Amino acid sequence: MADDKTKRDFRDRNLVAVDEDYEVEHFARENGITPEQLIKATGNDRGALTAAAKQLKTVLQGGPLTG
Repeated sequence: MADDKTKRDFRDRNLVAVDEDYEVEHFARENGITPEQLIKATGNDRGALTAAAKQLKTVLQGGPLTG
């Protein structure tokens, strides 16, 4: 049966499901940090978390902390 194009998926792909361990672990691994470091970031907005994860990774590698 063909896909019904009138049905839409309303899941928000811009958020990380922080209550799902596998999703937190995947996101942390994808950004080169540990889940424990990720947990310290606030919110579940994927864009904000990605920016925070990249900043943390830079600092951990000896780079400067930027605002």
